Amino acid sequence: MIVGSLVLLFAGVFVIFSISITGYQQKGNIFNAEFGNVGGLKVGDDVMIAGIKVGEVSSNYLNNETYLAVIRLNLEKNIMVPEDSLARISSSSLLGGQYIEIIPGVSDNMLNENDTIYNTRDLVSLTDLLGQALFSATLKSFAEFWIILSCFSCSKVTDANSIFFL
Repeated sequence: MIVGSLVLLFAGVFVIFSISITGYQQKGNIFNAEFGNVGGLKVGDDVMIAGIKVGEVSSNYLNNETYLAVIRLNLEKNIMVPEDSLARISSSSLLGGQYIEIIPGVSDNMLNENDTIYNTRDLVSLTDLLGQALFSATLKSFAEFWIILSCFSCSKVTDANSIFFL
């Protein structure tokens, strides 16, 4: 009987602790932000302004009409967000953690609770950047090869070294 009561007590404490850690409770103001691609952003990830944590991601879903990802941001009550602010998804490390960074605008008008930030920037993937760099390097090498090849057909070019003295 005593052991069963202790088990139930520990289970209740664990449930309360889990709910407080995962952020199912509302801290303050709720705002929405719409993104084209969230790149692995999860519920519970941080929301930062000027490098300081001011909230967390409370939920995310796909808008079936616009096909944009809608992220609900749960910010501290004392945080006011100008209506022309920018929200962008940033990478916290090379290992893949993400967070939302809010860059406050200059407007005197503040967003109200449940308003949406439309000025957003998606996460730039490191693999996409590497692919673009490799593709552009390959394209540049091909272009240089084509220029050299076309110069050999010129009457002024007699060998490969004379290309650099044209």
